[in-house]
Amino acid sequence: MNSFRSLPARVARTSIGARCKCNALPRLLSTSSTNQPHSIQPTRPLPPSILPYTRQSRTYATKSSADEIIEQIQEQYATARDEFEIAAEETEKKSVYGADDRAAAREELDALKALYDKALQGSDAEEVKTRVGQRIRELDSAVQALEKKALED
Repeated sequence: MNSFRSLPARVARTSIGARCKCNALPRLLSTSSTNQPHSIQPTRPLPPSILPYTRQSRTYATKSSADEIIEQIQEQYATARDEFEIAAEETEKKSVYGADDRAAAREELDALKALYDKALQGSDAEEVKTRVGQRIRELDSAVQALEKKALED
């Protein structure tokens, strides 16, 4: 290997590095230090959550009736959203399939709104409304805007 440093500089660097490694190794492996007095720190026992090989039972909350209804609504929302995106893409391209895709998006949105309205009749109406109501309103207004844009073109 070629180096621009002079030979004494390269040797000095190597010997310093070698001395540091040699001097540090015994101190790292030693349990007592010759320069500083060694103090023993009292240790606390580890909490059960940190101890190895301990098994903790974790309790999971059971699904509420609102969770099941919201899960159904979210699945229908995903389908309606997919249909909306396809319809928006076809409408933007002014494709011959645009009208059929907008109709499919409207059908899925109507199914979603029917499921949502049915959920609002139940005992978990407030929770359903706060968790998914805003997304449904946004999708509804987006489909209406898409239909309006298609009529203008």
